[in-house]
Amino acid sequence: MKTMKTTLRFTKITLLAAALSACFISATFAQSGPGGGSGHGDNNPPAELTNGLSFVNPTLKSGNDLKKGAVYLFKSVTTNVDATVTIDSLVNGAKVNKIDDNSMGYKNAFQPEVASGNVIGRSYAVFKVSFFKANTSTPETLQTVNATALDIDGNLTLKEFAEVNMGSSAKATYMGKGLLDISLLNLLLGKFRGENLLGIERSDIDTTSYGNMFTTTNTGVTSYTFKVGTFTLLPTNTARQFSMYMKGFTYPAQSTLPVELISFSAILNLNKVDIKWVTASERNVSHFVVEKSVDGKNYTQAGIVFAYGNTSEKESYSFTDNTINTANAGVTYYRLRSIDIDQKSQLSETRLIRIGKQTESVLSIATYPNPAANDLRVTIPNNWQGKKVSYEVFNNNSQAVVRTVTASGSQTETLNISSLAPGFYIVKAVCNGEMAQQKIIKQ
Repeated sequence: MKTMKTTLRFTKITLLAAALSACFISATFAQSGPGGGSGHGDNNPPAELTNGLSFVNPTLKSGNDLKKGAVYLFKSVTTNVDATVTIDSLVNGAKVNKIDDNSMGYKNAFQPEVASGNVIGRSYAVFKVSFFKANTSTPETLQTVNATALDIDGNLTLKEFAEVNMGSSAKATYMGKGLLDISLLNLLLGKFRGENLLGIERSDIDTTSYGNMFTTTNTGVTSYTFKVGTFTLLPTNTARQFSMYMKGFTYPAQSTLPVELISFSAILNLNKVDIKWVTASERNVSHFVVEKSVDGKNYTQAGIVFAYGNTSEKESYSFTDNTINTANAGVTYYRLRSIDIDQKSQLSETRLIRIGKQTESVLSIATYPNPAANDLRVTIPNNWQGKKVSYEVFNNNSQAVVRTVTASGSQTETLNISSLAPGFYIVKAVCNGEMAQQKIIKQ
């Protein structure tokens, strides 16, 4: 029972234990026997749980406590290795109430308490974990990192989620059969999101509740980021404890995501949209569904493309949407859904096509919304699409505060500017020596 969730000063505290685990050996360790959900304040957790890193007794290294930009030092997370955890950003009003609460859960876990942002939709905290040689500022590379998100539950109006970004070669595993409380999405290039579906509160932080957890794994990791937060149907500032447990698990009926996507792009080509994607591997994949929307919420099927099915080689796919109406200004959203032979599915990130007054002969970019609070969309010239495009956002001191590069530019790219302070900025895009820029206002 989650009785401890209701006896704290926040009446609706529940535990999304998004356990991010790192260990130096490539094997993962499953918990077995007693103790699966009894780790509340555990100074001596079961032996099966000691194979990862130990995040205890943080000290504030720099910044303001519990605020964006605060950096916390964790000494001796393993032999000769220290780690820092940075509050990278707080989105849509989310707040960090406690940086590492050991009143419940597992002492060796990193356990922040994060409050929802009193909004409808997503609010979350973004944390960055970095590893260093002990007592130095020299980065340390871990042989293998396992990031396990536990206890991703929720209720009728609030759903928890955990998102792990561990690099382009990362993979995710989870339970393949039985009751699954979560959906697991591959958001491209080693970024995975587990989000609650059923809206059922599960008891305790239970490492045997396999339907509420997933593991992300990569090798050669110096740092990685993760988001933890909520998706709400009603405004609330409910506080939830998140337990980032530093180890991996092996699941019964273990499955991997059927598709590892390398790229996914949408390119406006005169009166049609060319959709292209590349997979790095496929496992028991049946087909892909290209979905489109005019409001970003309600999607319909635009077309179906059959998959190779099983391959460890790169495979390229394409689909052309000839039904787009270029006579009317507006935005069309595209996403890719892969379906495996068991009818499980996963979604890609969303790509946007913006129909406006821009022509191919005009060397300019369009930015919207402007002013912008979190996501800024940048529409590039038509003849830049499908090419390498770099994006930079500069502040008033001409310092680049956001940088990103796409190998095959979509017609409209999305930049996350939620971490920027309010004010004026310049967005610059460069392709093959050509440059265009636009002034924006960050709310």
